[in-house]
Amino acid sequence: MIVGIIGSGGREHAICTKIRESSKISKIFCIPGNAGTNHIAENIDIKIEDFKSIKNFCLNNNIELLIVGPEQPLVDGIVDYFLDTNIKVFGPNKLASKLEGSKIFTKELCERYNIPTANFKIIESLKNAEVSLKSFKYPLVIKADGLAAGKGVYICKNYKEGYIAAKEIFNGKFGKAKNLLIEEFLDGEEMSYFVISDGKSYQFIGSAQDHKRVGEGDKGKNTGGMGCYSPSRLLNSKLAKKINNKIIVPTLNAIKDMGSEYIGFLYVGLMIKNENPYLIEFNVRMGDPECQTIIPLLENDLSEIFFDCCVGKLSEKKIRLGNKKSICIVLCSKGYPEDYKKDSEISKLNELSLKNNEYIYHAGTKLKDNKILNSGGRVLNFVSTSNNLKKSRDDLIKLIKILDWKNGFFRKDIAYKVIDQ
Repeated sequence: MIVGIIGSGGREHAICTKIRESSKISKIFCIPGNAGTNHIAENIDIKIEDFKSIKNFCLNNNIELLIVGPEQPLVDGIVDYFLDTNIKVFGPNKLASKLEGSKIFTKELCERYNIPTANFKIIESLKNAEVSLKSFKYPLVIKADGLAAGKGVYICKNYKEGYIAAKEIFNGKFGKAKNLLIEEFLDGEEMSYFVISDGKSYQFIGSAQDHKRVGEGDKGKNTGGMGCYSPSRLLNSKLAKKINNKIIVPTLNAIKDMGSEYIGFLYVGLMIKNENPYLIEFNVRMGDPECQTIIPLLENDLSEIFFDCCVGKLSEKKIRLGNKKSICIVLCSKGYPEDYKKDSEISKLNELSLKNNEYIYHAGTKLKDNKILNSGGRVLNFVSTSNNLKKSRDDLIKLIKILDWKNGFFRKDIAYKVIDQ
């Protein structure tokens, strides 16, 4: 089978690495890919928003399965765009992708289907925000409505911080904004829960605890994710039952009630408070860096799972994750999540000696004149699977320190809640 993967991050490199293990895969194209996928697949320089060129390339190169990694093409309707072809596209359609594309859509769905989530108010202008912010209890949460690469969320301690957040959103920091959300602050602990669905049935495919804040001890600004570990220490069978019955099943039923079906990964971002789950957000793709953390634990042929989802046969498989734990540390460009310098060389990568349980996934890299340069804020993902998270973390930090890259930084305390407490 010939496969295409859309995306250029660590998530796509991890997926590419995993499906390459399958004896059923004869060729992998990454669109556009990165310096890491370049070693195990053929990178194709097409922009992910150029659906016409992607479709033509897929048809001309006999691609049978197209895997969509990032959220933007899904929200923009790439699955629908391929409906007039015989190519199987793994991911939810445009309607289902509104679960991530519009936080307001999701909040209103939660209200209709009694899905537990924070109380909220939709704000349609800065003037409207000025008035509403005076009536809310602090701290509160302000969210940009659309896609914001994991960074459009503000936790505000007072009116002044709330007003600044609202002003930034309405002034277009995360793209044109018609409205925003003000939410009550839920005091609990976050957890990521993942399922995969074929439109008829779904299966659990892992849990994780992500570290969103840029600084150690979960301090500082929000990022796309500085690292994570899997499985989450919070998950047990009682909690999983609540998540499934109160959140996942009603959500998938809601999509069916709208005349559609949900095919793909569903990332359920949760706040756990008093052993009860509350929905923070949905993502319509695998998380990043959660994907890099969970995929190495998977014992199945991932390409088979993707294909079976596309043809409604997921129930014929049983997803197996094994008993090991996994940890991921993200190496970032100095300055991230704000401005950072690009195109600096990362040396000594080829000098790193990896054990069988260790992986390096490229997230924001490019190859130029046989040199690996940084091209994004989150640059490399260092992953280890074992039964000892502390040893895994220590080993990964040693690996990172071998690199010659003065423009990078990383958090040394990933998984501190299970290792250091």
